[in-house]
Amino acid sequence: MSDGETFGPLLHGTARAWRQKLDQRLKPMGLSQAKWRTLLHLSLAPDALTQAEIAARLGVEEPSVVTLLHRLEIEGWITRKSSPVDRRCKMVLLGRRAQRVIAQINAAADKLRHELLAGIPRSELQTCIKVLVRISQKAEKGDKVRGSTGSSVCPGHNGQDRERYPITKKKALRGAVRGPK
Repeated sequence: MSDGETFGPLLHGTARAWRQKLDQRLKPMGLSQAKWRTLLHLSLAPDALTQAEIAARLGVEEPSVVTLLHRLEIEGWITRKSSPVDRRCKMVLLGRRAQRVIAQINAAADKLRHELLAGIPRSELQTCIKVLVRISQKAEKGDKVRGSTGSSVCPGHNGQDRERYPITKKKALRGAVRGPK
């Protein structure tokens, strides 16, 4: 196999192994990988996230995340409230229980990071980071190019398209441009 053929599986396998190691360390706190990843994404977001935004960040379908969020809410990890902008949309916030353990999650993640990266020269890490950033930018650029070909709903189901027009207004504008049938 060429380097290009082994890169993807190696990258995926490394990320998976890293998550599993952290998962082992957080299990005694009552946190599965699905739970701690969701809590970390919420803690890193500047504002509340919608259920759809959480699903996108986790890389899962929205119906899957709804079940997870329901469990997290019952256990006191999160709270959900209706969006002031769109009643159909639920905003998710960290609950008190999660706010107390986020520091512990971050500490465990930092400790693991130091252990796994120990002994790797700084210059090699910097090169690796530069390569990963370039690959990520190329992948995201490809997504943006494909996403801009048509009007689709923003990932929060907030009733707006990518240009922030209300969906109904956008459809009306499209009809006005085409003219009556």
